[in-house]
Amino acid sequence: MMRVCVAGAAGAFGMKHLDAIAKIDGVAVTSVVGTNAEKMQAFAADRDIPHCSTDLAESLVRDDVDAVILATPTQMHAAQAIQCMQAGKHVMVEIPMADNVEDSKRLVEVQQQTGLVAMAGHTRRFNPSHQWIHNKIQTGELKIQQMDVETYFFRRTNTNAKGEPRSWTDHLLWHHACHTVDLFQYQTGEEAAQIQAMQGPVHPELGIAMDMSIGMKVPSGAICTLSLSFNNNGPFGTFFRYICDNGTYLARYDDLFDGNENQIDLSDVAVSMNGIELQDREFFEAIQQGREPNASVAQCFSAMNTLDRIEQYLNAAA
Repeated sequence: MMRVCVAGAAGAFGMKHLDAIAKIDGVAVTSVVGTNAEKMQAFAADRDIPHCSTDLAESLVRDDVDAVILATPTQMHAAQAIQCMQAGKHVMVEIPMADNVEDSKRLVEVQQQTGLVAMAGHTRRFNPSHQWIHNKIQTGELKIQQMDVETYFFRRTNTNAKGEPRSWTDHLLWHHACHTVDLFQYQTGEEAAQIQAMQGPVHPELGIAMDMSIGMKVPSGAICTLSLSFNNNGPFGTFFRYICDNGTYLARYDDLFDGNENQIDLSDVAVSMNGIELQDREFFEAIQQGREPNASVAQCFSAMNTLDRIEQYLNAAA
């Protein structure tokens, strides 16, 4: 039995991981961590989880914790992931692994020193829609010419994916763009050689840009155009258009359509139609099999490097 601690369990993505784990045989949540002791006690009792705490360190010394999933605020990711590995625990840290390239590098170094499984939560690699595209690329049936991506939310106040207030500030570049930067480089198998970016005004209270445009090109010639906004009052989420040499495809999370909106059957792509469940399965299987997982922190470092270059580009243009 794989025994897991979920930190940030009561948040929007912590709940998604708990729901996913419930569908995976041989894995049990033995500890949850959150910021409110009373809330976490009720949360753990309701789900029959034997331990809860407001201190991650308390969970890390437990014998009934083999691995940790971190669904905590972005600014805590790198330090907590390192803390987990230094305590001898395998770790999956939600995207992004850090909010700067220096912490990302340190995280990779600690993984290499400990030899533990350390994985970043790059769910797009695991959504059946993107897996279908990836499989076609690997067999030579498709080649990407352009990816057009829209990442749109309405977050003029500091709220999470459930619309609840939160104590930390999200970021279009280091969080939301990270999904697409990694996916573009993963699908093409190359790191962006050319980048360009623009951002709109910084919000006077949140201290972040609310609109952003990013362009990338890999050496083989494929380009990616990414539009991001926290000002969009409409359908929320990230929507991908793959323009390929042999067809156009629209990916909306776990679902895939052709360019004429005909849905593509993905039932034979993986054992589940839920990208987060598939991501979690990869984490646990990599631990059990003693191998590097897809979306290891080492594999995802190139995305963090590209984000750093984009940030430098934006700063130079400011």
